[in-house]
Order: sequence, then C-alpha cells, then structure tokens
Amino acid sequence: MGRRNSLIVIGVIMVAFGYWYTLPNTDVNKPSSSTAKSVKVEQTLPPFTLPSLDGSEVTVGQPGKITVINFWATWCPPCKEEMPELEIFAKKNQEKVNFYAINLQESNEKVSDFISKYKYTMPVLLDKEGTIGKQFQVTAIPTTIIVNQQGMVKFRKSGGMTGNELEDIINKL
Repeated sequence: MGRRNSLIVIGVIMVAFGYWYTLPNTDVNKPSSSTAKSVKVEQTLPPFTLPSLDGSEVTVGQPGKITVINFWATWCPPCKEEMPELEIFAKKNQEKVNFYAINLQESNEKVSDFISKYKYTMPVLLDKEGTIGKQFQVTAIPTTIIVNQQGMVKFRKSGGMTGNELEDIINKL
C-alpha cells in the first residue's frame, strides 16, 4: 500500500510541476510569456542573453553564422544519448556554426559536474528559470532549433538529433 501511495504522490507532484511550468511569468520586471513573442519556424530569432557555465553573459541570435540551439537537461536520457554526437558536430563545425547547448532549469553546479564528467567542450548556457525555453515553446527535450545566417529559424525538432541529421540540414542552408 505504501508503494501505491508513493506513486500517487509522485504523479500529483509531476502534474503540479507541469501546470506550474506552463503558467505565465508573474515577475513585474520581466515580460510575461503571454506577451513575449514566441519563436517559430520561418520567424526571425530575437537575440537573447544567457549566462554560460563560467558566468559570462552570452548573446545568441546575431546574424552572420548558422546557429544551432539545443535545449536539454542532465536527467534526460535522450539528451544524454545525443550529447556525444552534438559534441563532435560542434567541434567539427565551429568555424561556420554557432552552437549552443541550453540547459533548462538546473543549477550551474549540476550542469558543470555533468559536462566535466563527460569532458564535453561545447558551449553550454543556463536557462535557470526556463524563460527562453518558454519563449521557444519547448515542451519536450531535447529540442533543437536551427537558424540560418540571416537570423531566420529554419528547422525545429523535438527528440534526439544525430550528427548526420545536423550536417544534412546545415548543408541545405
């Protein structure tokens, strides 16, 4: 009976978290998600700034280079599965592609430990409050967004990506 009750409590917590995550931002100093422009395919990517693991502020969305944005979390099995290929892709294409792995709502320490453990070197940004994830309407992770050199969102996929998929899309741009 105790196991059943525990499962019910976990289920209720998950539903409550899901509900909370979809609520508009009520901070009066920030635009609410209902007034912030959502980002979709064939729309211009509005520049945004997030902290990196070293604490520096990084602005994403400057036209000129192809940009790949990957939303992920350390606890996500498909995210963990795609990370080695994303690492190879980011290194191989660093001259022609701005690559950003945006972690959703985890602490700097947890993300840093994960990145160090697997010796990843790709640029990692922290969306601690999930604001950018909400703006991109990320409802599943991993989610990958690809933006062309002119700043137009050209591709979006929820679910794991392979290096070959990324190469094919980049080559078509």
